[in-house]
Amino acid sequence: MTDLSELDRGAAPGAADPVKVLLHRHRELCERAVDPLEIAAGLEAHGITDRTAARFRHRDVFSLAEELYARVPRGADTAADASAAPAREGDHRRSVAVLLLPLLPGTLCAAALIALARTHGQARLYAAAAGVVAVALALRAALRRGPLALPDALASRSATGSWTCWLLVYAVLGDGLLRTAVAGGPDGLPDGTAGGDWPVALAPLLALILAVAPATWTAGLFLTRARRKLAASRGLEDFAASVRPVLLGAVALFLGALAALVALCAPFLDAGPVSPAVLALGVLLFVARLLTVHGFTHAPRVILMLTAVAQVLAPATVFAARLPGCAALGAPVEALTAAAGPSAVPVLACGAGALILLVHASRTLGRASAHLRPEQAR
Repeated sequence: MTDLSELDRGAAPGAADPVKVLLHRHRELCERAVDPLEIAAGLEAHGITDRTAARFRHRDVFSLAEELYARVPRGADTAADASAAPAREGDHRRSVAVLLLPLLPGTLCAAALIALARTHGQARLYAAAAGVVAVALALRAALRRGPLALPDALASRSATGSWTCWLLVYAVLGDGLLRTAVAGGPDGLPDGTAGGDWPVALAPLLALILAVAPATWTAGLFLTRARRKLAASRGLEDFAASVRPVLLGAVALFLGALAALVALCAPFLDAGPVSPAVLALGVLLFVARLLTVHGFTHAPRVILMLTAVAQVLAPATVFAARLPGCAALGAPVEALTAAAGPSAVPVLACGAGALILLVHASRTLGRASAHLRPEQAR
């Protein structure tokens, strides 16, 4: 973080060239930047605001960034552009693959569910295992490229994968377990069907995995629109005010796509209406991934953890209430389930988590510095 008091001294009235001090301190940032917008975002990441820019005789950070960009010598630009041309051509060739790759997890998941429906006994177990492995590998491939891919610098800091798995498992098994627990069961393990003693809901899982494609495309649309807003803005506050509606629009667009997938998946599996909890969970995971991709890893990790724990505690309290003298433990969950069904638990937990992350995202993703790549923010 830049020492702002030293910058103030560099911008004192007696300084002949106050911008020169700033250029010296951020020369590496200015030399790496491909346009003034990256410099503006980098300056904001170092704590420089429009008010600070005024001390350097500029109306805002964007104007200051334009001068810094103009002052950096760029004699090697032609050679750099020539060397970058093959890379750009390669990017165009890969664009179709990146566009279609998010469709792979949903396609494999649908194929695996069809295989499950047409097999029995040990063959069914093999089909389930092969389907889980294939879908997991496809998800890994889809999330390693494109707008939802984590930069290498963030991969080690983002520990949300395990909590995401817990949330997906609850979407498949949780409602059935809670309903059975309130009724006094279960008497056995799930058998993979919706009519067993411990019902399994596969339609939510299919809808969420199919939603990887619209989530990827929507995230790409948000990144593109945010970049355009950054180019058109003339101040940090102006950019924040203009990018928030873009974020809300992207979330609404993804929610609409997920709702359409949810409506299609239940008939596909001959299942009943899918719980609205799937919509809350989908938005929660989408906003958490957007924040993580932009470098804000702490809030998504905490919220996903708390949401998963809250869902697991719901059936746990019902089972604990069977112990002598502990009947009161399960009373709140049993009352909620009796009033609104077992899906009320994930609706409340995921809905609250999604709302908290969305409010957090509207603040953090409204910063110009949030749209820097990690290597540019240093």
